[in-house]
Amino acid sequence: MSELSITTTQNVTINFTAATVGHRMLGYLLDLLVKIAYSIVVWGIFFYSLGFNERMFGLDTWSYYAIVIVIYSPVIFYSLLFESLLEGQTIGKRLMKIKVVKIDGYQATFGDYLIRWLFRIIDINLSSGAIGLIALITSSKTQRLGDMTAGTAVISLKNNININHTILEEIDQAYVPTYPLVIKLSDNDARIIKETFNTAVAKRDYATLIKLRTKIEQVTGIKNTSGNDTDFIRTVLKDYNFYTQNM
Repeated sequence: MSELSITTTQNVTINFTAATVGHRMLGYLLDLLVKIAYSIVVWGIFFYSLGFNERMFGLDTWSYYAIVIVIYSPVIFYSLLFESLLEGQTIGKRLMKIKVVKIDGYQATFGDYLIRWLFRIIDINLSSGAIGLIALITSSKTQRLGDMTAGTAVISLKNNININHTILEEIDQAYVPTYPLVIKLSDNDARIIKETFNTAVAKRDYATLIKLRTKIEQVTGIKNTSGNDTDFIRTVLKDYNFYTQNM
């Protein structure tokens, strides 16, 4: 497995393990099995059991095929749908413990997943996977063309210290949270905040702390009423852990 270094916008470098070509291919095959299973079930219900066809509802050919496309749309938009809902994972990726992330360290957006999905036409569909496989093998970050264009990479979550571990904060049972809006953050956001915060505190980099506090306020809508950026960010991290551990 190759190492993947992600530098955040706060110039904090975080090291991940890039998912191997084998793991990505197995994840793809697992997803393919899910799509095949769905297709078989749909065919069995609509076309075999119910005998769905143009004549059943007096449809013209275009309307019939439009309905067929809608029925099979979960297969067509499978990766886009699941990566958007599961924050960078499909069923196959989740089983293989791999995940799509942005190279800049932030959580990938719907637009990023859309670009990756569109490039599947080139990476996989038009070339039977040959172009995507060549790109994965030759890329230093194990990226296919869709990843390169979207600025994403697929990482392994099987590290000795994974994303969830790095965001844990010590909180006692009597802890009372201050900012409920921290639930707007994702695990990836919390990890970046903690990495940046710890580095800034160690270096006494107050300018970065101010930028980090401002970014947290913009994303969550929370306002720092304490007047102390260090205490505010530390409270945000503890609150995030409180809410995510008790949900």
